Amino acid sequence: MRLNNKVILITGAATGLSNEIQGIGGATAWKCAQEGAKVIIADISDEMGAETAKQITEMGGYARYLHLDVTNEDNWIAAYESIESIEGNLNVLVNNAGTGIPNYDLSSTGARNPEEALMVEYTTIEGLETQLKVHAQGVLLGMKHAIPFLRKQQGGSIINVSSIHGIVGAHTVTSYQAAKGAVRQLTKAAAVQYSKENIRVNSVHPGFTKTPLTTELFTNPELHSNRISQIPLGRFADSEEIAMGIVFLASDESSYITGSELIIDGGVIAQ
Repeated sequence: MRLNNKVILITGAATGLSNEIQGIGGATAWKCAQEGAKVIIADISDEMGAETAKQITEMGGYARYLHLDVTNEDNWIAAYESIESIEGNLNVLVNNAGTGIPNYDLSSTGARNPEEALMVEYTTIEGLETQLKVHAQGVLLGMKHAIPFLRKQQGGSIINVSSIHGIVGAHTVTSYQAAKGAVRQLTKAAAVQYSKENIRVNSVHPGFTKTPLTTELFTNPELHSNRISQIPLGRFADSEEIAMGIVFLASDESSYITGSELIIDGGVIAQ
């Protein structure tokens, strides 16, 4: 097994119920467990997270759930204390937790349509702070407190889930792009700073993917058609396809890869 006995903490991983559309974190939890990892599912959706862990365990994997608000430093400290107490060590951190794109009241922004409301001139400080807090602050705190544990193991892997919109610009979603760009650069900073300690840090950049947060993109015919037209492979990614890239970066197969960007987007940014 590719991840045999590796202890892996995955944030935003509650959305892994076997009979529903899975998020990237939930799909990653399943794939890691199937490859022999000890998976810690961390999220704020306690009921769903506990059920996902239960389902993985019932299928023969190792998984447990713990509550973790990635924006709360005390939560991170408590999470790592729990891991040290129960699993004894940490080998891999997957910073996957995220937040959806807000739905703005057009009358309050002056924008003519929902997509225009997400452009620079209509972006609110509140909206920007929300995105930065979950994505950038969450990633920073996760790495900050993971590194001492990885150091004890003489190395490990940190995988930060960004987006293709952390690399290239788009006509909308300004605050999301800013936050995902921050994730990309935090990844590179940590990769350089901790490479001598054999702590590898990489980012994953999904394109349009079927997840609970993107349901409208593949259920709304107009939005779906618009997005499909941008994808050379002509379809959305399944969350499992992103998860397999994360499994690779978590495994020893990627032992010479750090500071890199794994783009899984069906060819979108190759155009």
